[in-house]
Amino acid sequence: MSGWIKICGLNSEKAVATAVAAGVDAIGFVFHPGSPRHIEPVVAALLASAVPPGILCIAVTRHPSQQAIDDILEAFEPDALQTDAEDFERLVLPELVRLPVLRTGGALPGTLPARCLYEGMHSGRGERADWDAARALAARTQLVLAGGLDAANVAAAIGHARPFGVDVSSGVESAPGRKDPDRIVEFVTAARAAFAS
Repeated sequence: MSGWIKICGLNSEKAVATAVAAGVDAIGFVFHPGSPRHIEPVVAALLASAVPPGILCIAVTRHPSQQAIDDILEAFEPDALQTDAEDFERLVLPELVRLPVLRTGGALPGTLPARCLYEGMHSGRGERADWDAARALAARTQLVLAGGLDAANVAAAIGHARPFGVDVSSGVESAPGRKDPDRIVEFVTAARAAFAS
C-alpha cells in the first residue's frame, strides 16, 4: 500500500508549507463556524495558492447551507468537497470531486461511494473511530480513516483497518486549531512507514 495522507484544518502559511514539504496528498480547509479551525474562503484561497499541483485542496464542511457552499465556491476553488454523505443529497454542486463522510454509529448509505472518509460522530475532537467497522468498510471501498489519529497510533490504525488513506487534524496540534509543524512531519513519516510495511 502506498497510502493517501490528508492533513485537515490548516489555517496558516507555515502549516501549509510544512504539510507540502512532508509530502501529503491532500490538505483540508475547514469552513464550519463552530470549529477552532474555521477560516474564511478568501483566506483558504490565499493559502491554497501556495500548494503545488498534485496535492488536493479540499473544502471541509458539515451540514452546510446551500448559501454557505455558494459563498465558499465563489471565493475558493477547491479540488474536492468533504461533508457528511447525506449533505450531498440536497446540495446543488458543480462538477467537483466528492469525499462523503461516514461516521461510527451512523447509518450507511445503500450504495457505498467509491471513496469515503470514516470517522467518529464528532469531527476535530480527537474522537477515535471504530477501527473494526472501518476495516469491514475498507474491504468494500477506498476508505480514508480519520478520528483520533496521531503519530503514536497511526501505524496501529493502518495495520488494523487497512484503509486506503488516513486523515488527521487535532492529532497534529499543540492546541485546538494550532497546527504543530513537528507533529505534522512525525505523523506523515509514521503513516508512510506503516503504509510501506
